[in-house]
Amino acid sequence: MRARRRRVLPQPRVLLGTLLAASFVAVLIVQAYINAEFTGDHLESEVGDQAGVPKSILEGGPIINTTGGQESTSRLPARTIALTFDDGPDPEWTPKVLEVLREHDAHATFFVVGSQVARHPTLAREVVAGGNELGLHTFTHPNMQRLAPWRRELELSQTQMAIAKATGVRTNLARFPYSSKNAAIDEVNWGLIKEAGALGYLVVVNDTDSEDWQRPGVEKIIRNATPPGDEPAVMLFHDAGGDRAQTVAALDEFIPRMKDRGYRFTTITEGLNLTIAEQAAKDAADRPESAEAITPLPLNPDAPAHDEWRGTALIWTVNLADGMVTVIAVLFLVVGTLTIGRTLLLLVLATRNARQRRSPDWSWGPPVTEPVSVIVPAYNEKEGIEAAVRSLACGDHTQIEVVVVDDGSTDGTADLVDRMRLPNVRVVRVPNGGKPNALNTGVAMARHELIVMVDGDTIFEPDSLRKLVQPFADPSVGAVAGNVKVGNRETTVALWQHIEYVIGFNLDRRLYEVLNCMPTVPGAIGAFRREALTQVGGVSDETLAEDTDVTMAMCRAGWRVVYVEDARAWTEAPTTMEQLYRQRYRWSYGTMQAMWKHRKALFDSGPSGRFGRFGLPFLALFGLALPMLAPVVDIMLVYGLVFWELSETVAAWLGMLALQLFTAAVAFRLDRESYKPLLKLPLQQFAYRQLMYLVLLQSATTALTGGRLRWHKLNRAGLAPRSPEPPPPPGPSVAPVVDTWPPTYEETPRAPIGRAVAPPAVPSQVSPHDVRERL
Repeated sequence: MRARRRRVLPQPRVLLGTLLAASFVAVLIVQAYINAEFTGDHLESEVGDQAGVPKSILEGGPIINTTGGQESTSRLPARTIALTFDDGPDPEWTPKVLEVLREHDAHATFFVVGSQVARHPTLAREVVAGGNELGLHTFTHPNMQRLAPWRRELELSQTQMAIAKATGVRTNLARFPYSSKNAAIDEVNWGLIKEAGALGYLVVVNDTDSEDWQRPGVEKIIRNATPPGDEPAVMLFHDAGGDRAQTVAALDEFIPRMKDRGYRFTTITEGLNLTIAEQAAKDAADRPESAEAITPLPLNPDAPAHDEWRGTALIWTVNLADGMVTVIAVLFLVVGTLTIGRTLLLLVLATRNARQRRSPDWSWGPPVTEPVSVIVPAYNEKEGIEAAVRSLACGDHTQIEVVVVDDGSTDGTADLVDRMRLPNVRVVRVPNGGKPNALNTGVAMARHELIVMVDGDTIFEPDSLRKLVQPFADPSVGAVAGNVKVGNRETTVALWQHIEYVIGFNLDRRLYEVLNCMPTVPGAIGAFRREALTQVGGVSDETLAEDTDVTMAMCRAGWRVVYVEDARAWTEAPTTMEQLYRQRYRWSYGTMQAMWKHRKALFDSGPSGRFGRFGLPFLALFGLALPMLAPVVDIMLVYGLVFWELSETVAAWLGMLALQLFTAAVAFRLDRESYKPLLKLPLQQFAYRQLMYLVLLQSATTALTGGRLRWHKLNRAGLAPRSPEPPPPPGPSVAPVVDTWPPTYEETPRAPIGRAVAPPAVPSQVSPHDVRERL
């Protein structure tokens, strides 16, 4: 039988991740394409070989015609000026230029950038409505010499489509970025001009350059633009690309001055029609018998319908890309604000909590010596159950009862515990009914009022149980969260989780306690009053995060939930990315379920209302929203590295990393952990975080679509060596399933509990000496 190939991640996740990644990449590519930064048209470049350029072109007029295989140029008639403006339309300066033209009854030709037309179609319409003319200045303002032929054609056609949709007209005029005068045309540029002619375009250069891009002052701009004597001129100005206040002021003076000298102002097409008409009149005078009527070239002819349809799709695409990047930029600011806010809260409140607890005169009250019942729900936990039970049974608290609830295991978990024959450990076998049912069964079978709930793979330090229950000296405390440590730190994946546990879990719990809105008592180490559990109806099976659900219920009921850093428990973290994904998917989805279940707290009064209006929004903001929005940091990093300033992007990212390192250092110091694992924190940014993004996104998708998620059992290796396989056990007894709270069946009498004396097991990478040092 052929073995099935295992996937690293289940197919839906791969599909979701692929679609999201592809969408973002597509948006970024489109945005980078339409936002290609360009240098102004004043870019200086060396003139290449001109041997192949006809002399008539080099010495001819600024309007070059290579359509239909011809090679000719045209000048405007005497005392005729064609004002041309490049790089627009610009929402600030183009309207001001149009206003000056209207005031002085002058028309001009605007060589527009297609991406700007797509962004500001109204401005393009205003240009045409004012009697002005449009020409092509490419779609993204690239250096055409560096582009492939197909891309050069695309630059022109896309601009034509944008104009068609925005204004309903088309144009036959084109001007290449970074072009200047006829004398600067070399063989490379001549090839581009002929290429454009083959597409039906007249290429326009200029006679005079105002050099307004330098902002040399109004008078200097006027002198640069003014032609000698009565000579005509195609003049170059700019209505975009920077501060054009001097350009606007210069035009306001220049136009009336030139009109006083007898000049007229036309568009390129109007001026060309005048030249053609003059030449036709001259020809008719010389040869009357061959005179023919000349049809003038149309000014802004109507665009074909197919160009308008294609222009619609183009403009939508540009707007979508711009909108998406704007959203990402705003979210980046939101993430930055939330991150800084969270850091400040953690530094102020969490450190204050730590200083308070470590004060010599701090105490919860009189020592708590009441007996404790420890509930261990176990389903196929043979790898770690012995070490876990031994560490619990051998704790240094006065009286400990351990109740192991075997939830229908098929790997002999219950038999392993029975074989240990520890006097204060009982095994209860129930049919498989899920973790909440196992916990409720254990609580029902427990003898004592203080209940500790522990996962079957968790190892306690000798004094952890005693320290965990000390807060119950305060009668207002209903539950206590302990300090969960990752025991198997040999792999990189597990080490990353160790960092997350210290920063994201334990440091946050200090903050939540100060704010009195602790959302979760971890299933690995948590203590409860039986009275509090009874009041909230026990452990619910309505969510996959039963620990979060019951904790929220206690907060709503008015019980305090606190955190004890010295009560440590060592748990086995997932060692592969697939197992980690499954675990965190369940956690995230369960948390969302719990938040939705307790949403009515938003409108309650009293403790429930306080938790609803403070705790739930805080958790939604910092527990869900911030992690879900965090991908924008990576998106902006990728975008900046590829399409933006490299140094500024790296500096911004290093700043964010430094903030995380600082927060991590504070957390590790408060937890008395070695700083060495933080050396892998930068690497964590490029793999671990991205996996968590997908977890949250899939969890949110599942929650919004009403999907159901089944429990995923993780593969365990155990934190301590296992005992040899036991002999076949005697027939098991089955405890009844607890489906009501409090339980209604009669409890059978049991023998008095003794005390286990076997030494506790500790994780393999933590020596007993290290444990004593922590104590």
